[in-house]
Amino acid sequence: MSARNYRKESRKKVKDLRLIDDRFMNVCLKDNIECVQLIVRIILEKPDLIVTDVRTQEVMPNLVGRSVEFDVTATDSSGVIYDIEIQRENAGAGYKRARYHSSMIDSRKLKSGQPFDALPETFVIFITEHDPLGKGLPIYHIDRRIKETGDLFDDKAHIIYVSGSCRNLENELGKLMFDFFCKDPDKMNYKPIADTVRYLKNTEEGLEIMSGTLDDWAREIADEARQEGRAEGRAEGRAEGRAEGRAEERKDSRKNLKKAREQIAQKLIQAGVMTIEDIADAAGLTVKTVQKLAEKKAA
Repeated sequence: MSARNYRKESRKKVKDLRLIDDRFMNVCLKDNIECVQLIVRIILEKPDLIVTDVRTQEVMPNLVGRSVEFDVTATDSSGVIYDIEIQRENAGAGYKRARYHSSMIDSRKLKSGQPFDALPETFVIFITEHDPLGKGLPIYHIDRRIKETGDLFDDKAHIIYVSGSCRNLENELGKLMFDFFCKDPDKMNYKPIADTVRYLKNTEEGLEIMSGTLDDWAREIADEARQEGRAEGRAEGRAEGRAEGRAEERKDSRKNLKKAREQIAQKLIQAGVMTIEDIADAAGLTVKTVQKLAEKKAA
């Protein structure tokens, strides 16, 4: 693909991005106190809440365990901390992930010698494409309670799930979710969000920012796909070595490798930042096979 055609294709993909796409959301909300404040105010139903700090893709390292990269972290004027996570698939917003995010925030906010009461109030907020708990509600608030009495165990650690499937334009949260799934800024309900999206999609400067972001994203996905493919290839080699002389096992091994490569291609197709030809190259498949996978997903 020529540089000119690649540039054109990249900008076309930018037009299709929505806030529910986490990479686009990260760019939209980077240092954007006004937009993050609007989102938190609506979700918490606190119209007077003042956000004072916003960070995107903040990494919290863990020397003895798994580190965490937060999509968006914000702090308000009272010191309350908000972690906003975008998850297209419900599987990525599991209960224990929310618990882990909450614990990682706590682990970094209490200095040696400080009393435990110094821990700030925290909100871990997952915004998902589908109904994460399957109860048909637009929002779910999770807080600890004392089992024997039913009283609130007020440790100031909160988890909230917001369902992107509830886009009721008759209430504030529904309007916000509509904007998260809307591609056209002219059709959005909230001006701060619409203005940000319009800048990134409709101005030369914004398109340059997004094109560079998509390039970086595509490289990350391609590198990950190649690493997975090499790992699967090594696994296949070991399996074939152990199964030498047994044709059926070699056949199964090749089948598993093909399945793994197709799964990699499906991830790249879903990300929507690479051409069919580039996906085929990254996954080690034919262009025809990737085209079939893309058509199947579209159906």
